[in-house]
Amino acid sequence: MLSRVLVVVFLLAWIVGGPMAGPTSSKLMAQDEVAETATEETSSVEAAEESAATEEPEAEAAEAPTLDSLQAGVDEAKLAGHNGWMLVCCALVLFMTAPGLAMFYGGLVRRKNVLSVMMQCIFLMGMMTVLWALYGYSFAFGGSGGWFGNTEYLFMNGVQRYWDDAAGAPVTPMEGSMTRMTHMLFQGMFFIITPALICGAFAERMKFSAMVVFSILWGTLIYCPLTHWVWDEGPLSYFAGDEAILGGALDFAGGTVVHISSGISALVAALLIGPRMGYPREPLQPHNLTYTALGAAMLWVGWFGFNAGSELASDDLTSSAFAVTHFSAAAGAVAWVMLEWLVLGKPTVLGASSGAVAGLVCITPAAGFVQPMPALIMGALAGAVCYWACSTLKHKLRYDDALDAFGVHGVGGTLGAILTGVFATRATWDVSNGQPIGLIESGGDMTLVIGQIAAVVVTYVFAGVGSLILLKLIDVVIGLRVPAESEQRGLDISDHGEEGYQFA
Repeated sequence: MLSRVLVVVFLLAWIVGGPMAGPTSSKLMAQDEVAETATEETSSVEAAEESAATEEPEAEAAEAPTLDSLQAGVDEAKLAGHNGWMLVCCALVLFMTAPGLAMFYGGLVRRKNVLSVMMQCIFLMGMMTVLWALYGYSFAFGGSGGWFGNTEYLFMNGVQRYWDDAAGAPVTPMEGSMTRMTHMLFQGMFFIITPALICGAFAERMKFSAMVVFSILWGTLIYCPLTHWVWDEGPLSYFAGDEAILGGALDFAGGTVVHISSGISALVAALLIGPRMGYPREPLQPHNLTYTALGAAMLWVGWFGFNAGSELASDDLTSSAFAVTHFSAAAGAVAWVMLEWLVLGKPTVLGASSGAVAGLVCITPAAGFVQPMPALIMGALAGAVCYWACSTLKHKLRYDDALDAFGVHGVGGTLGAILTGVFATRATWDVSNGQPIGLIESGGDMTLVIGQIAAVVVTYVFAGVGSLILLKLIDVVIGLRVPAESEQRGLDISDHGEEGYQFA
């Protein structure tokens, strides 16, 4: 009996004790495993840290920038900055032609001719671009010095990117601090707007076909050579040294190339074609001065690209050119308005618009060479002188410069070119290696003024005589002027079969 009891007790003890001991053993085993794992992980981390500590100096030594790599990065950043600014300027100058000039001129003509003027601007944006791409850029900027460019950039050769087999990569041709493609685009915008300015003189009476042929020939035979003479170290350039005529002239953004050339050509066209029907007996009033005022404001904004962009970079001189452009426009608007207020008794929006443009034209050749205070003087003088040219001079000589292309661009450009020689200073741009340069800064030295006057005279003769020859030839072959019936009906209908305004 006792033995049976002992057996039962033993069995109960085994049954109860076994499960109670199981979890404890498992926990101990698990703790042992965690401890072992933690030890292994600690060892791995320490090993990794030791390995990283060993490899870090080697990696830093391998990736440490060199002076050449830093310089390459700086050059790349500068290129991006200059190139980006210049592309913005390209858009601003194109914006000047349309909608800027298209609206400015469009508002000044009669209602029946508004589309003809806008068509001229928009069509020239297309046609002159094609000519510039084919050969214009090469004729204007091919080579350096001399009287004409060459053929090195024909059809965009040497301008567009090309593949270099040796390098196994594309190559981008450069022009100074920007790509040559950007330089080509920027200068091409000037090629567009210059013949468009001439259209203001013969508005409302010249055949569209004659305008097209004249613009092609004028751009090729007059604009391209003149550009080469002034901006590619040709005989009118101050930078041509001994090769320059009477020391050469400073023309930062196109006083001779754009404004004087277009102004004198416009005068020749107006004289050769003759006045509009009814001029000056009948009033030929602008049909929409709202357009004109908006167009003038667009031209003012676009001119920042025109002048400040002509530095061909984004730097401290760019800021100076931007400032003097704005100051001269402001002074021109105020001067014109104040003068007509005294003379006519009323300030007009047409006067403010024309005065601003006159100030912009005058400062164009000087934008990179004069200080802000002289810019105010230049703008004020331009407003007064151009007002006189567009009112008194035009009526005394009885020529019909319909939209005052000569009165503003020819006269204003001439004034600006001469005043550049008066106010130019080495403090703005040291083009004279530290020597005093302008008439005032040099204490009366006339050298630069003489060079400026010589450039003006050459431009007058070359553009004026050249335009006369071209217009005479076109008149003989296809005729310049529309028939009297077409002029009376308006060029919108007779030339283009459209109307600017249709009222139900």
